[in-house]
Amino acid sequence: MPAKSRFTRLDAFTKTVEDARVRTTSGGIVTIASLLIVFWLVSGEWLDYRRIVVHPELIVDKGRGEQMEIHLNISFPRIPCELLTLDVMDVSGEQQTGVKHGISKVQLAPASEGGRPLDVRTLDLHADRTADHLDPNYCGECYGPPAPASASKPGCCQTCEEVREAYASVSWAFGKGEGVAQCEREHYSDKLQAQRDQGCRIEGGFRVNKVVGNFHIAPGRSFSNGMMHVHDLNNYLDPSQGDHTFSHTIHHLRFGPQLPGDLTKGVGAKTVGWTNHHLNPLDDTEQITSDAAFNYMYFLKVVSTSYYPLGWKSKGLQNNHAATSDLVSIGQHGLGQDGSLETHQYSVTSHKRSLKGGSDSQEGHKERLHAVGGIPGVFFSYDISPMKVINREERTKSLTGFLTGVCAVVGGTLTVAAAIDRGVYEGATRMKKLHQR
Repeated sequence: MPAKSRFTRLDAFTKTVEDARVRTTSGGIVTIASLLIVFWLVSGEWLDYRRIVVHPELIVDKGRGEQMEIHLNISFPRIPCELLTLDVMDVSGEQQTGVKHGISKVQLAPASEGGRPLDVRTLDLHADRTADHLDPNYCGECYGPPAPASASKPGCCQTCEEVREAYASVSWAFGKGEGVAQCEREHYSDKLQAQRDQGCRIEGGFRVNKVVGNFHIAPGRSFSNGMMHVHDLNNYLDPSQGDHTFSHTIHHLRFGPQLPGDLTKGVGAKTVGWTNHHLNPLDDTEQITSDAAFNYMYFLKVVSTSYYPLGWKSKGLQNNHAATSDLVSIGQHGLGQDGSLETHQYSVTSHKRSLKGGSDSQEGHKERLHAVGGIPGVFFSYDISPMKVINREERTKSLTGFLTGVCAVVGGTLTVAAAIDRGVYEGATRMKKLHQR
């Protein structure tokens, strides 16, 4: 049998001769409609193929020896900047007292004047701390304690700030510097008095070990007394220095870099995009109190979060953040050159109490009693989750899936159109036969 005949018998698409074909108006309408539907559905397949979604994954965090950055912006309308101290400590035993690197204190006008920011140059109460005008042979007295290791002249306290550091080194309260020649020369008490009604905004970032720890903002210089961490509260509780309270507004608090806005819209539910408030729930939190001896505590559960853009490929550098964190400036930690991002999100619960003790009867919980004592301030205690969330950009379907969808759209639409056309044609033919009878 010729080769042509063998293939002819296998033809699944039989044809009709031109003379046996019937073209109708309804068939033309169905054809045009089916082509429009095919174009519309294929366009939807194309848009679906080009769409990028964020696919979340949950894994065990296997990072070791890492660090993370904490960025904050908090306003205290009833405490001057000179009285506020930021301290950090963790379970590894590392402490950062009086954190200044990466942190700015913006002096605010009194709340009665609107609390506007003042000139940053007015922040320094120790403007004469270099003491360049003094006799080169001058050696300031430290008034009891040994001179601090950071003294500009070994064994001497040349400025009021150095005397304060010397007092803190032996856990002594300092007060307003009465009787201290260096402080009287720098008019420390007068400048402190001038700022008593002002407020302060603390903003910036600092780096901590990625272990359980806490950071707090409390009044007075901090020091260790035995196994206790204490603060010099003399100036804070002194009535002559003003009515200070720890009312505050948390404008912003985050762990690590901020997620881009277009990413947060794609995280979470398909119908409802997230905002950065979902990732940083303490943003725009305001607390008000009239009690100077008041304590605010925030307990945070921090979850490591990674973002990998479309086409990102691992290069085996998962632990490179621990090795290079000290070489990266604050604000750049966790930002990859390939567009990847290592950050953190957190959940929070809070608690507040008066250090004078008592109950929450005013809030309807008289059975809830508070202990007496403690340090006034705002405390943030954070715990690290053992899990890690990976947000990976992916296309909703592959190229193969797109081509398969196009074939399904074209074949399905034409098949349905053919069935509709056949039904219309058969119906019209039978109607003609009935009218002819």
